[in-house]
Amino acid sequence: MMAVSFSCEESGMVPPTPIDKEDETATVNSFSNIAKLSDRVIYEVNLRAFSSSGKLAGVTAGLDHIQSLGTNVIWLMPIYPIGQLKGVNSPYSVQDYQAVNTEFGDLNDLIALVNEAHSRDMAVILDWVANHTSWDHEWMQTPDWYVQDSDGNIIEPPGTGWTDVAELNFDNIDMQAEMIASMKYWIEEAGIDGFRCDAIDFVPDAFWSEAIASINSATDKELIWLGEGGKAENFTSGFEFNYAWDFYGKIKNIYSNSNSASGLFVTHEQEMSGLDANQSKLRYITNHDVYAWDETPEEVYTNEGSVGAFVATAFIGGVPLIYSGQEIGRPSLISFFGKDPIDWSQNPDILKQYQDLMAVRESVLEVLHGELIAYSDTDVIAFSRTNETSELLILVNTRATSKTFSLPTSLQNSSWENLLTDENIPLGNEISLDAFQYLILQKQ
Repeated sequence: MMAVSFSCEESGMVPPTPIDKEDETATVNSFSNIAKLSDRVIYEVNLRAFSSSGKLAGVTAGLDHIQSLGTNVIWLMPIYPIGQLKGVNSPYSVQDYQAVNTEFGDLNDLIALVNEAHSRDMAVILDWVANHTSWDHEWMQTPDWYVQDSDGNIIEPPGTGWTDVAELNFDNIDMQAEMIASMKYWIEEAGIDGFRCDAIDFVPDAFWSEAIASINSATDKELIWLGEGGKAENFTSGFEFNYAWDFYGKIKNIYSNSNSASGLFVTHEQEMSGLDANQSKLRYITNHDVYAWDETPEEVYTNEGSVGAFVATAFIGGVPLIYSGQEIGRPSLISFFGKDPIDWSQNPDILKQYQDLMAVRESVLEVLHGELIAYSDTDVIAFSRTNETSELLILVNTRATSKTFSLPTSLQNSSWENLLTDENIPLGNEISLDAFQYLILQKQ
């Protein structure tokens, strides 16, 4: 297994060729090899946790690690200057939509990261916060660009408790135009490949329709559009995929509240119903909000079970997400309001499992696009994927004790290969699974 370290000085890695800081802007390399939606794997980077430096250069130095997880899209949490007035140091309180926070580096550091990711066929998307800005954003000089109460006071987003930000007024056409121009800036100046848009259901659908169409038409790239939302209208507006909130809630309850494993397939079908081949859901077992405020994967699934939960999430369908720290089962919450470096030496066995299973996933992508057949069981998430040439069987024991899975007639008395160990696995009428064991089998 590869050693994991994200400081060039500490790891001995050869850093990317440095950019001459006297240059106004570094050269942005062209890139068009963005993975199609059905093949994407997203890696979410919390800059303040990913490396000891907490900088963009630390992410560039860690691209070997990110790539080892089968990643082809890197999502950077907000990189912009953070508001000070009423601020709590949240990166989602944006002070300037067209600048890099000096805490993380500068524009040339971002370009270096994007270029190096592109050289590895990985796209880079930025987190975009459209609903609100900080209280000291320059747009405050134009109060009509913000929502105001009856007394003319600019307000925070209603009902959120987000006191560090001010609600933007999407009835103002000039504000909308400037927002769209700011989004185009990053594609033109840094070569980024799309956006993960924050809290999109707080923003009018009409704005997203206008923004996405305008930005798409301004570039030859097929941009990535991920929205933190859950409405069907997100897709009508032009987003390719949004959040699988129900799926996350279901798999969490299977592990932590002993819900029936079969319920996962009901939720899967409900979320995918009505979507076409150009639309999907973001599937995850944790993310930056969950890992910061709620619980760690260890607390929800236990470390032994968290990898199996991810296997089910990554193989059942949709676009899998890995949040930095998840792949080593960091046992404590991960802040994004301040520096909180991850100790990458923890749990190397979990990391090895992630790397191995994602390598297997990449090798069988065409089969994963095939027909899904779900098998009913209280304790085991069990399903197959079949295309014209191959069949996969995924089994995940969701319990802390061994369980026996009774095989359906169609799977009985057949021969399979364990793709993680290369062992031959003959199946009879049933199969015993150890506590939290998972299997990825291919029919012989």
